[in-house]
Amino acid sequence: MKSFTFERPDSVVAAAKAVADNTNAKFIAGGTNLLDLMKLEVETPTHLVDVNRLSLAAIDDTPDGGLRIGAMVRNSDLAADPRVRQHYGVLSRALLSGASGQLRNKATTAGNLLQRTRCYYFYDTSKPCNKREPGSGCAALEGFNRIHAILGASQDCIATHPSDMAVAMRVLDATVETVTPDGQTASIPIADLHRLPGNTPQIETTLQHGQIITAVTLPAPPKGVQIYRKVRDRASYAFALVSVAAIVDASDGKIGSARLAFGGVAHKPWREPQAEAMLAGQTANKALFDHAADAVLAGAKGYGENNFKIPLVRRALNAVLTAAIQSA
Repeated sequence: MKSFTFERPDSVVAAAKAVADNTNAKFIAGGTNLLDLMKLEVETPTHLVDVNRLSLAAIDDTPDGGLRIGAMVRNSDLAADPRVRQHYGVLSRALLSGASGQLRNKATTAGNLLQRTRCYYFYDTSKPCNKREPGSGCAALEGFNRIHAILGASQDCIATHPSDMAVAMRVLDATVETVTPDGQTASIPIADLHRLPGNTPQIETTLQHGQIITAVTLPAPPKGVQIYRKVRDRASYAFALVSVAAIVDASDGKIGSARLAFGGVAHKPWREPQAEAMLAGQTANKALFDHAADAVLAGAKGYGENNFKIPLVRRALNAVLTAAIQSA
């Protein structure tokens, strides 16, 4: 690990400014991702700004019946909060499916959203990676790409976003609250937080350097059955090959509305409005579910080792919708 300097600001604006003033500075909270990357010299910040002492660890009710979740709320605490368990079950289940209990005790809400890909080639500094070193190439295209993206990828990067929590936040239409280095507040719909790779895969979010996440706000609990299904290589401590977060409002076998978000398939949590519109107002059956899957998978492309993800998305979606109808 390369040497670095360290500070603990006493305010959000001071923290944002400390990072903004140094192009090689990074925020550090739980450190469950950043420290690993620093040990491998994938990340080489010269200055770390510790935000653990900032007052950002509360979960508060909002006037419209939703929740405001502080950026420093630990994943374990968020998953266990009675309001989350009762009204946002998809979020609680997504959080509990991620990492291990020890890591969830350290990982934070903001850090979880901003964690970096688990692409093997991103972690291996002996291999080319446009995300790690722009212009060097993407070794995953012709390499072992079993865990990689089938949607929204580019010839410059086929990595996936690893967060379970972000997929649940996406289906819940969360809003990310931030503070810029000049002290201005800005709210970003979670749909707009993460970027697709295009030809700049090293730019992963729409945040500017030094812009700090202070909270994530959830709207009032949506109506319907909430399900999070994660398909992975082993039952725990594994990232999703494919995950589906669903909120389905149905009665007597007819779907009133459906929200669907997918993980493990793209550079960001994936949502396809056409599929959701296709399901609304229809009588549930396998043919309908297959048509919705067709809409989700429009443009999907495998790269050899990950071709299996295309039929896996179809089966996972069918299972989730079937379970939602049965529960309703």
